[in-house]
Amino acid sequence: MAKLFLVPTPIGNLGDITIRAIETLKSAHVILAEDTRVAKKLLDHYEISTPVKSYHQHNEHKITEEIAIRISSGETTALISDAGTPGISDPGFLLVRKCMEEGIPVECLPGPTALIPAIVASGIPSDRFYFEGFLPHKKGRKSRLTAILELDRTVVLYESTHRILKLLKEVNEMAPLRQISVSRELTKKFEEHARGTAQELLHHFEQGSTKGEFVVVIQGVKG
Repeated sequence: MAKLFLVPTPIGNLGDITIRAIETLKSAHVILAEDTRVAKKLLDHYEISTPVKSYHQHNEHKITEEIAIRISSGETTALISDAGTPGISDPGFLLVRKCMEEGIPVECLPGPTALIPAIVASGIPSDRFYFEGFLPHKKGRKSRLTAILELDRTVVLYESTHRILKLLKEVNEMAPLRQISVSRELTKKFEEHARGTAQELLHHFEQGSTKGEFVVVIQGVKG
């Protein structure tokens, strides 16, 4: 019976992909990709010739049912995002839910994600943590950040190059003494891990580079 495979892809270094992931992408009837241009680089590198179709946040609501029907008809499908594991701050949830509703088998392969390397390398307790993903850009941002800064466990956020300084300023205003670790460009050439208070990290990144994708690990409230 055909199924949906969720296939993690490298978050930077093309070598960070499993043999099983490559085999799955090669054997699928079709690959759904968040950005076909990004996918092409990976697929060409590993000589994967499986047909690729777009599946992203702007079309997933329209084509999810159609994809489920095709899988039910025998078309084994692999879903990939631009980087990391599909469904984690990336498209995937709607399709997984639809497949489950229709009784279509769903299998997620283990593999790359920015979340785990960042928290493990942070030096901040990782036995209990809360993953927020991306904060709202505007509406509800302050109240959401206030709420998670009150948690008694480590908090992990994703942030973009355009808002990392804004986030550090906000945390500095709300929790100036809290320890933070910021990981930038994980697995890539200019990978960086910076640790300290929000004020110290704000100074660091104002003087340095804010290019790339960021994972921010914030210490929880101490009891």
